[in-house]
Amino acid sequence: MMVRRRSSRTRRTPKKKKTVLRTAKARGVAIARSLGLSIEDDRLVGGNVSFVETPNKGGDLAPRYLVFHYTAGKSAASSINWLTNPESKASAHLVLARDGTITQLAPFNIKTWHAGLSHWDGLSGLNSSSIGIEMDNAGPLKKVGDQYQAWFGTLYAEDRVVLAKHKLDDEPRWWHAYTETQIQKALELAQLLVRHYDLKDVVGHEDIAPDRKRDPGPAFPLEHVRASVLGREEEERERYEVTASTLNIRCGPGVEFPSVAEPLKRGTVVVLLEKRDRWHKVELVKNGDIEGWVHNRFLAKA
Repeated sequence: MMVRRRSSRTRRTPKKKKTVLRTAKARGVAIARSLGLSIEDDRLVGGNVSFVETPNKGGDLAPRYLVFHYTAGKSAASSINWLTNPESKASAHLVLARDGTITQLAPFNIKTWHAGLSHWDGLSGLNSSSIGIEMDNAGPLKKVGDQYQAWFGTLYAEDRVVLAKHKLDDEPRWWHAYTETQIQKALELAQLLVRHYDLKDVVGHEDIAPDRKRDPGPAFPLEHVRASVLGREEEERERYEVTASTLNIRCGPGVEFPSVAEPLKRGTVVVLLEKRDRWHKVELVKNGDIEGWVHNRFLAKA
């Protein structure tokens, strides 16, 4: 251990640092650099970032919104191939893989074809006013035996799925879970893009095209990302109901963590505080002093 010797010289009283107010764009650059990401000439720069140009683009873009999607594809690579295929007539600015790697398909000042028929904030055709991020995720799944199947046939194990009710649907169903790395990277990207381009809002495809789209879906914590990035209170925290006969509530997101209270009984209503891929941090509605982590397999939207 190193021990610093006291200097024999008289210490000087340090001068107070001046407080400097920075613009939103400048704050965004500072945050981005600390995260290893930045934007130069409308291109994303940083570790695990690559550029593969799509032909499916056109026209200048002055972005006002950020739109999150899921790919509903087998992998990030297959989705990139599709979004750079002229026959697809579809594209996005970024593809975010499950391991957090990012592929940019077009500069942020060029329109891509990710929104389709869409409406938001009095505008129609959000391709002309938004940046699109596609996240590698299979979307809704169908239970087949003890596994869960995507529309393209791939089967997923129980630890990679979430049971949740979409805000636009009446019944809960199974969804492919996002990885924690993916969610964290999505938050970092949203912070950077909103501040760099002074974007007005962060939305899902489900918000701008509710009659036909369900992405990014309830497995993605869109409201949490939106509130964190825009500095707003979440409009209303999601409520869930316990579906198991009893459910342990723990001090951390895993079975290795001890319980913080008696097991929750079936029908107990909780409020979502934080969402992970398999675990949710919740607070009891009837006893706000109790909060902890529960496995989201045993929760359904209340």
